[in-house]
Amino acid sequence: MTRLTRSAPGDDPAGEHQHLQLTTLAGWRGFVTEMRAVPDLLPEAIRSSLDDDKRACYDDERIDHHSRLLVVQTPTIRQIITAGRRLIQLNKNAHYGRCGLMVSGPARTGKTTALVQLGKTIEVIHRRRHPRATADIPVIYITVPPAATPKMIAMEFARFFDLPISRRGNITDLADAICGVSIDARVRLVAIDELHNLNTATRAGAEASDTLKYFSERIPATFVYAGISLERTGLLSGTRGEQIAGRFSMVRTGPFGQDPQWSALIAALENSLRLHRHRPGTLAKLDRYLHQRTHGMIGSLLWLIRSAAINAVLDGSEKITKKSLDGVDADIASQSPRPPAT
Repeated sequence: MTRLTRSAPGDDPAGEHQHLQLTTLAGWRGFVTEMRAVPDLLPEAIRSSLDDDKRACYDDERIDHHSRLLVVQTPTIRQIITAGRRLIQLNKNAHYGRCGLMVSGPARTGKTTALVQLGKTIEVIHRRRHPRATADIPVIYITVPPAATPKMIAMEFARFFDLPISRRGNITDLADAICGVSIDARVRLVAIDELHNLNTATRAGAEASDTLKYFSERIPATFVYAGISLERTGLLSGTRGEQIAGRFSMVRTGPFGQDPQWSALIAALENSLRLHRHRPGTLAKLDRYLHQRTHGMIGSLLWLIRSAAINAVLDGSEKITKKSLDGVDADIASQSPRPPAT
């Protein structure tokens, strides 16, 4: 018997980063419980008097903060959290035919962020209502691997739980173990990301889709899928697609328009900056420019502002300007022609 997580952090060069993998139970719990403090800006007199080591630590804290910034509760995130919570209540006493949710849209429109924020919300609520149920695992989060097969899907569930598996074991035994653990752990939400990797036009992909359906019938939980343009993947076509379409509702993500929501998003991000010479309102005045640079994609906007903020600390300018934003190499998607509306 072996485990999917085979190396201890001290033996594995990548072990120190395992806490960042939301597709493991340890990583997911770390994400849910993480409460990072926002660094305070020191008065200039105190900052200038710091010795080199303390100054470096202070700057490193602000760089770390800017690498994350905050999660803005956009209308789409609120809609997905509300829909997910509603479905969990609808499915609570269902013995079959449970309903699910799909989150679909172009890349970098906040699908994964919305999915994990839904999962975090559900887990926090569960922990608050059942503080003594420390063995409960109310949320599972996995991603669909490219060219997924039924066994690959099952392995992702097993990896999340860190289940011991046999290299010679068959998928039936593995599926039984996954369902048993899920029921015992009182799983309430199964969040499955990167669903566009499921190619139902192939035999293996169609069987992987059936495996997910099997898990949704065996595990008394609400299933939420997220992926790029799921309506175009063939997932909703044919007999299998009709079954999925009959049980799942869909929330579509997309780029922001140049409207008050876009302005509010920029203002929230600007308020979270920790830079000594940045003038409040600078980014708000650049809302049109930022929309042109990012095509309204929240992922591209975050890339741009985070990068500019980190540069501002590293180069000592301590502010973001249009010139400094021009100097940031944005992601390829934001440099391409505006994507078509979906």
